[in-house]
Amino acid sequence: MSLTEAQAKEKVIVALDVPTRAEALDLVERLYNEVGAFKIGMQLYNAEGPDIVRDIQARGGKVFVDLKFHDIPNTVAEATRVITRRRAAIMTLHAGGGLKMLSAAAASARETAEAMGVEKPLVVAVTVLTSISQQEFEEEIGIKRPIAEQVITWAKMAQQAGLDGVVASPKEIADIRKACGNDFAIITPGIRPLWAAANDQSRIMTPKEAVEAGATYLVIGRPITAQENQVEAARKIVAEIMEANI
Repeated sequence: MSLTEAQAKEKVIVALDVPTRAEALDLVERLYNEVGAFKIGMQLYNAEGPDIVRDIQARGGKVFVDLKFHDIPNTVAEATRVITRRRAAIMTLHAGGGLKMLSAAAASARETAEAMGVEKPLVVAVTVLTSISQQEFEEEIGIKRPIAEQVITWAKMAQQAGLDGVVASPKEIADIRKACGNDFAIITPGIRPLWAAANDQSRIMTPKEAVEAGATYLVIGRPITAQENQVEAARKIVAEIMEANI
C-alpha cells in the first residue's frame, strides 16, 4: 500500500535549526503547505523565547518543541505543563531521566490538556542521539552494550510510563515497532535522501527506507532548509515517501 500525498506530507517535520525568528518564519511561510510540522530546538527557542511557538502556529504550522527535558520529576512535570499550554503538537524528554520522570511528564500533559479541553500533545522520549556511534556510546558514554538494545530498553520504559513514543535512529525503527506495537509513535532524525549529504549524523536512512521500516514521523533539516529551492526539496522528499511500500 502507498501513502497519499497528504499522508506523506504529514510525516515530514522540518527542523528549524536557525538562529532567528525571521529565518524561522521565512521557512514556515514557504513550507507550511508542503510538510506536517516544524521542530523548534534549543537554538531557536533560546534565541527567540517561547513566543516563537505562537508565531509559527499563527502562520499555519504545527509545532514540535524539542527541548529534551531531563530533570527531577516535578520540574519536568511543570515544564511539560507549560509546553502543553502552548498547544505544542509534540514535545521531548530524555529517556535517561528514568521511569518516575517520564511518568510525571505523561500525567502532566494529560491532566493539563484535559483541563484546557484541548488535544494532548504527543510526549516522546529521546533515546540515543543519532550523532553517536557505537564506539562513542561504549567508550565515551560508558554503556557497554549495543545501542539497539539500550534503545529498546528505553522505548519499553517510555511506553510503561504512558508516553506516546520515542525519538530514535532509523536503524532502530523495526526493533522498536516489534517491541512496542503499531500504536507507539517513532520519530526519526538522521533522514537523508540519496541526493543529500550525511552531515553529522552517524546512523541514517533515506525517507523511503524509514517509512517502510515503520517510522511515524521523519525529522528533516538541512536536506530541505539548506537547499536553494526549499519547496522543491520538500516535494522531492514527499514524492519519495509516497513510493514507500507499507
